[in-house]
Amino acid sequence: MVTKKPAAKSAPKKEKAAPKAKAAPKKASKAAEAPAEVKETKKKDPSAVPGIRIRLSAFDHRVLDEAAAKIIDTAERSGAVVHGPIPLPTKIRKFTVNKSTFVHKNSRDQYEMRIHRRLIDLTETTFKTVEALQSLSLPSGVDIEIKMK
Repeated sequence: MVTKKPAAKSAPKKEKAAPKAKAAPKKASKAAEAPAEVKETKKKDPSAVPGIRIRLSAFDHRVLDEAAAKIIDTAERSGAVVHGPIPLPTKIRKFTVNKSTFVHKNSRDQYEMRIHRRLIDLTETTFKTVEALQSLSLPSGVDIEIKMK
């Protein structure tokens, strides 16, 4: 019974499909173009990494900007598309300390530690880009987090 129902439905479809036969070659040509586009995008970058996200953080903003400039320079030379550096909010950690140990409770010192952060996104990266970033020497005091997208 299952085979009889599709057979009954297929007969009316053929009748409707006959007038649409003129439109079918147009659809076939569009369908033939679509896989060609997909194949072209795959052939452009066979050794491509989808993307790299780099987060930099440091206490000194000058050192941080210097490190970001080095990363951007090496990434652009290797052919990657660079988005950034995007400044992220500065984290400020404050510490309050009593000046005296016992008597002068109201006299206190406040210290703060500022952590500056930057975000760099690399797209259309290749293996050459990854190698160039690994061999890069950055100034001390800069913390780097690298994520592959």
